[in-house]
Amino acid sequence: MPTFVYMTRCDGCGHCVDICPSDIMHIDDKYRRAYNIEPNMCWECYSCVKACPHQAIDVRGYADFAPLGHSVRTIRDEEKGTIAWRVKFRDGRVKNFLSPITTQPWGTKIQDFRDLEEPSAEMRNSELLAFEPKYIRMDDGGLHTLESNKLSLKAGAEYHESL
Repeated sequence: MPTFVYMTRCDGCGHCVDICPSDIMHIDDKYRRAYNIEPNMCWECYSCVKACPHQAIDVRGYADFAPLGHSVRTIRDEEKGTIAWRVKFRDGRVKNFLSPITTQPWGTKIQDFRDLEEPSAEMRNSELLAFEPKYIRMDDGGLHTLESNKLSLKAGAEYHESL
C-alpha cells in the first residue's frame, strides 16, 4: 500500500523525508509540501506515515486487500505512546488497531555501535540479534504493552503488540 500526501494537511516539516529509507519522499520546491516521487518504489514500511505529526500521509490500499471505497487512517499519539490504525471497508465495517510506539522520540541520540561491548558467544548463537533484547526492552520485563504504558483498550479496537 504505497503512501500519498494530503497537501492541505502537510506543512512541509520534512520528517517524512528524513525518515524514508528508500528516499522517495521529497518536498516540492514550489509548494513546500511533501510528496512521494515514486509510489511503485515504496517499501511500505510506513515510517513516513508514523512520523508525520499532522497525519498528512495516508496509504492507498491494493485492490485485492481493500477494494475501492475503503480507507486506512493512521494516528500517532506521542503523549500516549501509541499508533492507531483505522481500516474502513466498503461494506461499512471498521477495524481499529492499536500498537505501542517502540521507537525513540525525535531528537534522541542513538547509541553509537562502536561504544557497545563485543557480543558474547551466547549472543552470537542466539536467534535474536546481539543487542535486540535490550533495545526492544525485553530485558526489563518484556515488550511494552498498553498496560505497561498505563493505557487501556477501548471497546471495538483490536490490540497488537507487534506488527
